[in-house]
Amino acid sequence: KNMAKSKKKKHNSFFGARLTSTISTSLVLFLLGIIALMGGVATQLTHYVRENMGFSVVLDENVTDAQIKTLEKRLSAAPYARQVHFISKADALRELYIELGENPEDLLGYNPLRPSFEVKLHSDYADAAYLAQIDKNLRSAYSYVENVSYQKGLIELVNDNLRLIGLILVGIALVMTIISVVLIANTVSLVAYSKRFLLHTMELVGATPAFIRRPFVRSHVVDGIFGALIANALLGGVLYYMSRELTGFASLLDREMLLVIGAGIVLVGIVLSYLAARIAVRRYLRTDRDKLYYM
Repeated sequence: KNMAKSKKKKHNSFFGARLTSTISTSLVLFLLGIIALMGGVATQLTHYVRENMGFSVVLDENVTDAQIKTLEKRLSAAPYARQVHFISKADALRELYIELGENPEDLLGYNPLRPSFEVKLHSDYADAAYLAQIDKNLRSAYSYVENVSYQKGLIELVNDNLRLIGLILVGIALVMTIISVVLIANTVSLVAYSKRFLLHTMELVGATPAFIRRPFVRSHVVDGIFGALIANALLGGVLYYMSRELTGFASLLDREMLLVIGAGIVLVGIVLSYLAARIAVRRYLRTDRDKLYYM
């Protein structure tokens, strides 16, 4: 009867240790998932902001329809142009009237505005230095281009801020990864500690290190998978809540990105649990029994 109670107590203790290991792993992986999600959303947001940058090509007042079509073809075919929109003098006057509530033509007797092209950029080309080169090329190639207008200071400020945010997220991700490895290794080490005498006994009867490690590593890899699935479920709950509470948040979530993050969490859970289990078991192998009492 006492032996049965002892076995039951050991089983409960081991089950509790594994449960603690699984929960700890899931929380660590959940935090890593949050960091990965922040990085993914920041990337999507960066892409969105940069693709809404652009420039205006202001044309000469006497530009002909043929010249407009020639330039429109050139701009539309350019690798940097995501969207090209022509604004005639009449369209520009109409937009200014809506904005100001007054018609400049009534005051001046003529339309002072110029026809222009509004060009939206692909995100890779939203750079002040590249825009300066575009300005130079268009002015030299087309005499009827009066001016190429873009907000250099704003573009540089946005790019600098986006770069800084990216560096901060990378730094946080590195710190969290190191913390995650340490936490998972310590958690697995506690389970190995509770079985250190069994590991030593197996070694004494001739079991090879690989044979001793195999079931221990396998069980912790399974724990890592369960922990990753729990982490993914928690992350899914957070995404569902934020999508409901924050307008437009769902538009920043790319399905492919979410699948990569989910698969990455499972892979990280497996790899970290595998490495931690191997390291933990190795610590107690080839150690004198007397020393095991003081470890």
